[in-house]
Order: sequence, then C-alpha cells, then structure tokens
Amino acid sequence: MGLIHIELFATLDLVGQSPGGPDEDPSGFPFGGWQAPLIDDVTGAQISAAYEGTDALLLGRRTYDIFAAYWPHQSNGEIAELFNSVPKYVASRGTPDLPWAGSTRLGADLAREVREIRDRHQHVKVVGSLDLVQTLLREKLFDRLDLWVHPIVLGVGKKVFDGGAVPTNLTLLGPPVAAPAGTVYLRYALADGTPRTGDMSAPDHGLAHDDTH
Repeated sequence: MGLIHIELFATLDLVGQSPGGPDEDPSGFPFGGWQAPLIDDVTGAQISAAYEGTDALLLGRRTYDIFAAYWPHQSNGEIAELFNSVPKYVASRGTPDLPWAGSTRLGADLAREVREIRDRHQHVKVVGSLDLVQTLLREKLFDRLDLWVHPIVLGVGKKVFDGGAVPTNLTLLGPPVAAPAGTVYLRYALADGTPRTGDMSAPDHGLAHDDTH
C-alpha cells in the first residue's frame, strides 16, 4: 500500500484559499496570490523536494482546471515533466472534460476509489483542492500532511481544517524548518487513535498549586 500526501499552503490563521494567484478562485476572495510575495529559495527547494517520487496526483476539480490550463504548455523543468507524465485523478461531482493527458474522473464513492488509488501507487500527492482535503481529513484518508505556514493573517477565506476535520493524532516527522521570509515548514504523519485529555494542574505537570507558604 502506498501513501497519500496532502500538500498545503496556509496562513497563520490557516486560510488555504487561492495562494498562487488572484484568478485562482473567482468567488470574490480579496487576497488571491497571498503566497507569492513570501516564496524564497528555501521554500521553493522544500516544495520541489516534496514532489520527489510522486507517481500520481489526486486533485479537486478547480485545482485540476488551473493545472490543466498551465502545466501541459510547460516543457521545461522537473515539476512540469513530472506533472505531465503521472496519472491525474480528479474528484468532481459533475462530468467535466478532462483534456490533460492521463486524467481520470473519480466516481461517487470517493473514499473507496481513493483507497484503490493508494493501492496502485506509492506516493499520491494531493495539491491544494481544499474541498477534497476536507473529505480526506474527515475520512482519515491520508498518510502524510505537509503544511507550509506563512507569517500573515487574512481573517477571511476558506480554511484548511474548516468543516472536514475530526479528532486525529499526528506525528511530527522532523523539526520545523523556517525559511528567511518567515514561512515554517511542518511535516506530519497520520497517527493512531484520537487526542487524549489531561489536567495541567496534576502534580506530574509541575503546575499544581503549592499551599504550604
């Protein structure tokens, strides 16, 4: 069985909407392209490294349309070569045309088909596609979560965990890495179980009140 990797760019208030450009989402979101001024060489290298070994893309319809309008016309660069060569699986409620070579629309039973995709491929990358991400989070149908947190607060926009998250444990795979522009790269793996609770005033936490003085 392979791994499903979710790749997400978010603000400090965890807005993940339209990071790449003002025309990504025509819904009236006023900060489209918020990520562009914060990209530096370190973050760029992290993003490129994150795609190494990818053998399939899993995309929502809107992200697919953006990618399909751009990447097939790019012939230079490792990312272009990768994206144009691997299979693309598209989650859509409609029956859109999928002109990008290697594209397949997923059916109504998304969870079952995603599990089958994970059985067929070693490293499946989910890029953007917030609505699809909500489903994967809710179903715990992911194995890795790469999250780039940028040093801005927007106050509006679709959030990474908005409406799809369920109680979930994650394991940090390595130390957070901060880029010069202030973006922090966090790499997580899905872990077993659900979050536990405790009492910070318990003696073993060292925060119990001392009434002897």
